[in-house]
Amino acid sequence: MEEEIPSLKKKLKSIPPVRLIVVSFLLVILAGTILLGLPFSARNGLPTAPLDALFTSTSAVCVTGLVVFDTWSHWNHFGQAVILLLIQIGGLGLVTFTTGFTLLLRRKLGFRDMQLAVENTAGSVLHVRRLIKIILLFTFLCETVGALLLMLRFVPQYGSHGVWISVFTAVSAYCNAGFDILGFRRPGISLTAFANDPLVSLTVSMLIITGGLGFVVINDIFSAKVSPRLTKQRPNVLRFHSQIVLRFTLLLLIVGTVLFFACENDNTLRHMNWMEKLNVSFFQSVTSRTAGFNMVDTASMRDITKLVMVFLMFIGASPASTGGGIKTTTFIVLVSAVASVMRGNDEAVVFKRRLDKFTVYRSLAIVSIGVIVIMITAGTIMTTNSATNGVDALFEATSAFATVGLTANVTPTLSVAAKIVVICAMYIGRVGPVSLGLAFTLRKGRSASGTVLPEGKIVVG
Repeated sequence: MEEEIPSLKKKLKSIPPVRLIVVSFLLVILAGTILLGLPFSARNGLPTAPLDALFTSTSAVCVTGLVVFDTWSHWNHFGQAVILLLIQIGGLGLVTFTTGFTLLLRRKLGFRDMQLAVENTAGSVLHVRRLIKIILLFTFLCETVGALLLMLRFVPQYGSHGVWISVFTAVSAYCNAGFDILGFRRPGISLTAFANDPLVSLTVSMLIITGGLGFVVINDIFSAKVSPRLTKQRPNVLRFHSQIVLRFTLLLLIVGTVLFFACENDNTLRHMNWMEKLNVSFFQSVTSRTAGFNMVDTASMRDITKLVMVFLMFIGASPASTGGGIKTTTFIVLVSAVASVMRGNDEAVVFKRRLDKFTVYRSLAIVSIGVIVIMITAGTIMTTNSATNGVDALFEATSAFATVGLTANVTPTLSVAAKIVVICAMYIGRVGPVSLGLAFTLRKGRSASGTVLPEGKIVVG
């Protein structure tokens, strides 16, 4: 027995870090499925169907927000607490959680732990300890401040229950999950009752944006801008990655707001005044990126609006964040590569910076796999749900892969086959298509051989 333990440890150490991360998400999903399937998790005291429990657990861990039934109507406080814990773990990542608390307990990290943390946070070995601490402290600070602000609105309206609503909504918003427990007003209501309330909409929006910027950017802002000011030193310039993320995020928010306003001004926004229209348009632009809350009836939106939101959902948040999608930087790299080819250049260039070819290839792989997953998911939904049109199926599929959680009332009508495909799409979207592929193809000690292969010429275009 004693000989088997070192052998097991040796086998675990031989597993690539990316595979452990992918498997850790799967194990958390399975644990959540078991807990949510128990009778004392449901409001009616009956066991939840295994597939529905798996769907809800996957949606929570993958911080998506798609639900087969209203969260408040079906789950009691225990079930809601399980979902909230799954959202928090899924948003930050199990590795971040375990590594962070190890550091907070003043315990040392082994080399294996460092490798896992670097893979999970997109950081570097030199700064991973500091990055993990900042991630945890900043996350809990944002969620606490967000919850306190939401209590100003929810506690006067709902009494002590407003505290739980505020905490749940704040965590769900920061983790870009989109789950809500306001169904006691009306199942599936989300935040539509607060379309004219800037306190709720702006608080939730800021939590979503902050969570979607990415931990690397947050760390960079703190190191380059905040920390120097606290020590009365001159602020430093943000890293190139952070500059790209911040600029493109701002551009997407503005474009999304303008397009939603233009498309829905005389439709879902027609009964609102100008300030309310602007407020809701901004909120929908924010939530479309990867959060899943809504302040208007998504099913009532025009098809052109849904297509605009499909575009925003597909791009999603930024790398190493709580959000999904192909990521803002991936889209920028791909657009830059296309622009370079159109200009006859051999290398992709962004803001006078040359991008290495591996980054371009990885971006192309992510986008290609994402499109394939979305097409398969949309096709399955259309085939098995005859009442669902093409736009709504594409909307649902993109929302699943990009872990957004918006739906045109399609999720509750999904067939068994469609639910399974959507579950797979959410999982692939959260762990990342390339990471998932590497998890099953990497072998320890495997490296490129020194063989020089002959060049193969193919005519394209």
